[in-house]
Amino acid sequence: MTVQKATNIVWHPSLITKEDREKLLKQKGCVIWFTGLSGSGKSTLAHAVEEMLYKMGHLTFVLDGDNIRHGLNKNLGFSPEDREENIRRIGEVAKLFAQAGVITMTAFISPYRKDRDNARALLNDGEFIEVFVKVPLEVAEERDPKGLYKKARAGEIKEFTGIDAPYEEPLNPELVIDTSKLSLKDSAQMVIDYLKEKKII
Repeated sequence: MTVQKATNIVWHPSLITKEDREKLLKQKGCVIWFTGLSGSGKSTLAHAVEEMLYKMGHLTFVLDGDNIRHGLNKNLGFSPEDREENIRRIGEVAKLFAQAGVITMTAFISPYRKDRDNARALLNDGEFIEVFVKVPLEVAEERDPKGLYKKARAGEIKEFTGIDAPYEEPLNPELVIDTSKLSLKDSAQMVIDYLKEKKII
């Protein structure tokens, strides 16, 4: 699905640069990529970070897995091929947001290491921040906010990550946050502290 089909197309550069936008917004555009099992707390954490940044006067946006599948990726299922295309599209959209100077957060299981690495490769050094929201499978399954693990165990959902489909943990993420040990506030503060340390905010 990544083959270039369109021909006779030309990239049009903007007269306004990413640096211009960042100067206006007083922040650096980047992608904070939250990855982890279903029920690990990715979306909850991303929205908590978004709220904290908003209160600090920063422009942010969260690209959430379920929300994206309602529109942009509604034609994709959960086969390995569709998962790959799902993340490829998200990577490209997130890149555009970052170029606009927005602190962009993605909350997707994104189970395959190669797909996350491909998303990272779209951005410059320091612009892609991988946050591994790490919890034991039993904790995620106990939380089961959408009842998906129960359905997967009953055979009602096939190719469910952590049950009958793999999750490849990040090898060198910028941050590892265990939401089974840290409060939501402390987890979000870890991300804020990292952004300050790297002078993104």
